[in-house]
Amino acid sequence: MAQKMMLYWGSGSPPCWRLMIALEEKKLQGYKHKHLSFDKKEHQCEEVKALNPRVQLPTFKHGDLVVNESFAACLYLESAFKSQGARLIPEDPAEQALVYQRMFETDNLQQKMYDVAYYEWFVPEGERHESALKRNKETLVAELKLWDGYLEKMGKGSFLAGKDFTMADVVCFPVIAYFPRFHCPKEKCPRLMEYYEMVKDRPSIKASWPPHWLENPEGPDTLKNL
Repeated sequence: MAQKMMLYWGSGSPPCWRLMIALEEKKLQGYKHKHLSFDKKEHQCEEVKALNPRVQLPTFKHGDLVVNESFAACLYLESAFKSQGARLIPEDPAEQALVYQRMFETDNLQQKMYDVAYYEWFVPEGERHESALKRNKETLVAELKLWDGYLEKMGKGSFLAGKDFTMADVVCFPVIAYFPRFHCPKEKCPRLMEYYEMVKDRPSIKASWPPHWLENPEGPDTLKNL
């Protein structure tokens, strides 16, 4: 079945990475894939344009079905291959609700991290306002504290939505992985960093680790002064 799948992806992209983790968890190794460079704008190739009107990655095709939003593609894989590999969405409605809650909260964490990182990367130094950067950092620290509280409440050794690895972890881990890579101080999110250390060696995550992170394990110190 995996041979009928095609994934266009970019290294280090959280949406691409989460879909690759889901494919590994559902035992769908052997799918066709094409690694495209964002820096070289290879993702704007005609192959992607023909499948994805937004010309974004991931672009995912299974037979004649095209699913380009990473959350939708991950949920599709769980539904289509429910009895294969890891069960990523629990049966219990209350447990499902928590998984979905953490999944969709991931966008908040990711956007607040981007607000800090992108401000320093892309706003020219002469146009920066310290008050804006300070506000972005304070908002991100508050978000990290919130996630730390979630893990604290569930207890040591817990995953993001309970005792089992679920779609919440599939979706959120690629975002969380940026915090140690960007040298976020551990004291800002100690529980989240404990979670990172617990999950980073999971086979599905190791198998899909961004290639350029393997080549350059040390990322920029963007969050050093958070």
